[in-house]
Amino acid sequence: MNLEYEIKLRKLLPEEGGGWFAEIPLLPGCMADGETIEEAVKNLNEAKASWIETNLEINRAVPEPDSEVYSGQLRLRMPKSLHRDLSQKAKEENVSFNQFILYHLARGVGHKGKELT
Repeated sequence: MNLEYEIKLRKLLPEEGGGWFAEIPLLPGCMADGETIEEAVKNLNEAKASWIETNLEINRAVPEPDSEVYSGQLRLRMPKSLHRDLSQKAKEENVSFNQFILYHLARGVGHKGKELT
């Protein structure tokens, strides 16, 4: 029951009742809320214990927490023409090649971030 899972937190809007919403994405339906972050996490830990206990009782698998470590580095092969085009666009934006690619990758998966300038 002391497994450490990734927790996602979100501030609830006033029309949602206010406070904080917490969930463990790896455990479908395992969620809780609270007036403060601390309360939401405490309630989520109780929900996690119940979620795991229930799944064990009905012989359903309980996923292990993600233990992968991400280095933040990636080796990628691409056609020379794409490399050239990306490099030229980065120069036009006056940013590094890595920054240009990172910005567009992040936008492609829905991350919100600062503009390139």
